[in-house]
Amino acid sequence: MDWQTIPEDSVPSTLVPGSELGTLGKPPATGAWRPGDHPGSRRFASLGEQWVRGGRIPSVRVAYETWGELNAARDNAVLVLHAMTGDSHVAGPPGPGHRTAGWWGDVVGPGRAIDTDRWFVVAPNVLGGCQGTTGPSSVAPDGLEWGSRFPFVTVRDQVDVQAQLADLLDIDVFAAVVGGSMGGMHALEFAVTHPSRVERLAVLATTAQTTADQIAANSLQRAAIQTDPAYNGGDHHEADAGEGPHRGLSLARRMALMTYRAPDELNGRFARSWQSDVSPLGDDGRFSVESYLDFHGNRFTRRFDAASYVALTHAMDSHDVGAGRGGVAAALGRVTARTLVLGVSSDRLFPLEDQHRIAAGVPDTLDGDRAAVLESEFGHDGFLIEHEAVGAHLRRLLD
Repeated sequence: MDWQTIPEDSVPSTLVPGSELGTLGKPPATGAWRPGDHPGSRRFASLGEQWVRGGRIPSVRVAYETWGELNAARDNAVLVLHAMTGDSHVAGPPGPGHRTAGWWGDVVGPGRAIDTDRWFVVAPNVLGGCQGTTGPSSVAPDGLEWGSRFPFVTVRDQVDVQAQLADLLDIDVFAAVVGGSMGGMHALEFAVTHPSRVERLAVLATTAQTTADQIAANSLQRAAIQTDPAYNGGDHHEADAGEGPHRGLSLARRMALMTYRAPDELNGRFARSWQSDVSPLGDDGRFSVESYLDFHGNRFTRRFDAASYVALTHAMDSHDVGAGRGGVAAALGRVTARTLVLGVSSDRLFPLEDQHRIAAGVPDTLDGDRAAVLESEFGHDGFLIEHEAVGAHLRRLLD
């Protein structure tokens, strides 16, 4: 495995070779994409002033990527929305501007389940993110990073920006809107807010309303970042390499991985094995699973921003399709799209009952009032790892 270029949430958990440990060097103050960096495959759209839950953003830039061609009728567009630590780079190799390969390259592409010979795929980076779309690491009008001044944004604010991007691209109706995890929140909210603009909908491993358990997990990850003195309330972007909030961000990522994966996978992959011949039982050695979490937490700091992590977990906490709409059931009843609801059997972040609730409320689903179930040992990340099975379900919707 190429440890530097494969997104860790898109592959099974694997023992980290000892030769890879400690090879990453000093972490940057932020792993955000910033103006002056190579754009990679990104395109950029300016949407102007936006009012969000926490206040005013004078100008919003959206980074997005596309694959395929928009046809003359402009009716073959598919909107793919990423999970919290994902970005617009759904498919394609690593390279300048992209630290890792596309996170769903076995699902999106020529001849894939979302076939780019047929569909025009659009994938934006989310508002508040750190890979080209306006967020805490972006430069504010005064020439300094937004940092702690970046306003609170909600899932609805983010979906509003996605809809405006569609307007700018002159796409009135999406043939499909597809998303998993946080992206599934956006996909569902898009279909509730703009039912006439969505013909097909795929919501994977997500929920209609963030629960107390999920909010609790997010709050602990935020606390890991916010208690790192180098975080400085979110004003850390000009720190020297090795002086940013990498300890807190790495810890937050390690905590998150424990909700993204399932016990059977971790127990099966690592058991009680040691990372080296040195015992972890009082002799300064480490269990293999500890090294796995530490390595990927450290690696994560190279591609993400601590303040964005805080902003996006807050946005996830805001998610409730029923708020102001008479409750979840009433809101789900507004969806007119033909819908695939898919859950992962071992998901402990968004358990199957969350997806069954969505399926029971959406009027037109592929599988009636119960979600389709992906049998997987990989937990929540199964929707990113089980390419063939996920692809088969998406083909049912698209074909």
